[in-house]
Amino acid sequence: QVQLVESGGGLVQPGGSLGLSCAASGSMFDINAMAWYRQAPGKERALVAVIFRDGSTNYADSVRGRFAISRDNAKNTVYLQMNSLKPEDTAVYYCYMTRNDGVNYWGKGTLVTVSS
Repeated sequence: QVQLVESGGGLVQPGGSLGLSCAASGSMFDINAMAWYRQAPGKERALVAVIFRDGSTNYADSVRGRFAISRDNAKNTVYLQMNSLKPEDTAVYYCYMTRNDGVNYWGKGTLVTVSS
């Protein structure tokens, strides 16, 4: 079993920056990718950024150039640095992990609010 715990959410003004962390614990073998998703009020959960086992990354068009995903394998932690935040980035951000055997895990989420 794997546990994912997000931290770093909060209130930030438009144009500001915020960093999220996701600490993973438990059975960490055979990880294929880790990612951040978000769900805004009234909308479906959507992929924000993903980092694969080989270190390659991909981003949603809406955040490309503003957000950066990274990981620290020694700490079993994945990060999301968010810059130039916009009100439309307001959402609950979820950490996600997928293994090569198809098993997936979700964190409980952390709220990011972008507002003046």
